[in-house]
Amino acid sequence: MSDVHSMRPFDGIRVLDITHVLAAPFATYQLAVFGADVIRIENPHDPDQTRTDGVDPALSKDRIGTHFIIQNGGKRSLTLDLKSEAGRDVLRRLVPTADVLVENFRPGAMKALGLGYSDLRVLNPRLIYASISAFGQEGPRCGQTGYDQVIQAVSGMMMVNGTAETVPMKVGTPAIDYSTGAMGAFAIAAALLQRERTGNGQYIDLSMLDTALMLLGAHLTNHSRSGREPKAGGNQHEFATVGLYDTADGKLQLAAINLRQQRRLWELLGHPELVKSDNEQRRADAQREREVLQPILLSKTAQQWEEWFQANHIPAARIWTLPETLAHPQLQSRDILHRFDNEPGIAGSITVPKAAFKLAHGGARMDRPPPRMGEHSEHLLDELGYTAKEIAALRKAGTI
Repeated sequence: MSDVHSMRPFDGIRVLDITHVLAAPFATYQLAVFGADVIRIENPHDPDQTRTDGVDPALSKDRIGTHFIIQNGGKRSLTLDLKSEAGRDVLRRLVPTADVLVENFRPGAMKALGLGYSDLRVLNPRLIYASISAFGQEGPRCGQTGYDQVIQAVSGMMMVNGTAETVPMKVGTPAIDYSTGAMGAFAIAAALLQRERTGNGQYIDLSMLDTALMLLGAHLTNHSRSGREPKAGGNQHEFATVGLYDTADGKLQLAAINLRQQRRLWELLGHPELVKSDNEQRRADAQREREVLQPILLSKTAQQWEEWFQANHIPAARIWTLPETLAHPQLQSRDILHRFDNEPGIAGSITVPKAAFKLAHGGARMDRPPPRMGEHSEHLLDELGYTAKEIAALRKAGTI
């Protein structure tokens, strides 16, 4: 294979990852699996809280918890106390070698240390500097902190999830964290492309709240037009041919959303009189349609209905568990997962997702396991020209 075809999108790009927890580390993780040299910088006295969290107590005790493993493969680790002048000096020597810096501390914290964008761009005018926070770098709430759950509450997301009886309801996965991370990786990629055209660096201000509103785009836009407050609909939809139904042995998620699909559904089920010519008619007749549809679906199992609907090009699926999905040949054919087997510091095996898309060549790859704290500190400092004596002094002082 030629070098051109093996090259990944971010090969040769160096990223300084001064982040913690999930959203921002996930952004840099996506850059890492596509080739970036991501240097994870952590305080030696205050490691990322995810290092000691997860489902395996032994890994958590060793500060390589499963919650850390998820989004830190492919990175190198440098311990650095940025509250010390010596630690800040090390970072300043690193900045000219970097293309990107990502941080997700409280807005203003990096600037207070003399490490804000305006400070570091002097050392590297081509630097892409990304700040990821709960509410953004400006505005009346900019100084407040927040995790995924808090942003779900503040954004209105919890008020459209669940049912009228269970609302407010949190989404069962940290969707805003992961979405913010994906948005962060996209923003950095966009800034790198812009730099290729202009030669200039860029400052990125990304907030979890803004990302949540992107996820709520349909609710937001409909509210802006109608003035109606979005309500939780649970597993039901305004169209009867979309929703969760009982079958002979379990639940079926039906999604005959467009007019062609609902026409096909009713004709195949022997009820052409229920076919509608526009969506307003569907909304008006939804209750009657449900009363017709539910008894029909009770006549077969969820698996039988899934196969029947899919064979007739009508989207539908029984409810799968995660283990079922992971074992299915469809997922196995996609090569989006990576399994670590008895890596240094990680006994046994553990599987993580790499990326949600494939490339014809130069795709996502895991170059190394998640790093132990400070695993690459001496090597990186040596690259910067620090002598063995200077490195020893930094370690003795607690700087690294």
